[in-house]
Amino acid sequence: MPRPSDDRVTHQRSRGGAALRFAVARGATRLIDLDQAAPMRILFPDAEPGEPPLAALVNTAGGLAGGDEVTVAVTLEPGAHAVVSTPAAEKIYRSLGPETRIATRLHVAAGGTLEWLPQETILFDGARLTRRLDVDLAPAARLMMTEMLVFGRHARGEAMHSGSLADSWRLRRGGTLLWADGLSLGQGIRARLDHPFGFAGAEACATLLVASEAPLTEARDAAREAGAAATLARPGLLLLRWLGGAPAVRYGLGEAIRLLRARVLGAAPVLPRLWTS
Repeated sequence: MPRPSDDRVTHQRSRGGAALRFAVARGATRLIDLDQAAPMRILFPDAEPGEPPLAALVNTAGGLAGGDEVTVAVTLEPGAHAVVSTPAAEKIYRSLGPETRIATRLHVAAGGTLEWLPQETILFDGARLTRRLDVDLAPAARLMMTEMLVFGRHARGEAMHSGSLADSWRLRRGGTLLWADGLSLGQGIRARLDHPFGFAGAEACATLLVASEAPLTEARDAAREAGAAATLARPGLLLLRWLGGAPAVRYGLGEAIRLLRARVLGAAPVLPRLWTS
């Protein structure tokens, strides 16, 4: 029997996420709690000798569509050190109307070190993304956090002409707000991406934030010498930005991660193996 002409098609949506917690046990950082729901899965590739444990956030759907919602929570107990990354770029597909929503909460206890280093997020033409990142740091906790956005599938000759983006960051230490950042692109997104006082036609942008109670002046100067746009947003908070072609932005971001791992974290100047494998 034919369906009535006014029937609405209801598309299946993803409502999933992941939560993981690390703590120091038997002299090393170990995973002590894990919860995951499709489409998110967490894999744990073997870490290189001397490196902290690495968690890989995997989207088994291969990307997110309009109406999908994902939540991610990462907790580090006192003294723990872990790296969280992704095995590939996240894809936000063209929406038929609803927004894709991603909410991330990071909590690092006293003496802990978290490296939040996902690979880039690619916004397809027509994508609608709302994303929020909330971070709570205890005294003496350290954080290296990055995000990279690519506006369109440029390798396929596709730029982003329509869609929307609402991206919000909030970083607190001991309950006090240290950093707030927001980016909103909606109607007329192409004009804003092309505007010389906007994104000047850039294919991609990236932000790298380092929070440490140790002095960061030398790290800032080293980043500038390496060609990055770096500033101390406030004592203990180092901010780096990139804007330009997607390959150049990714390369610059990767080099800065290597540099700052050594200068600030006292770790090997390497990227997560997921970035290079």
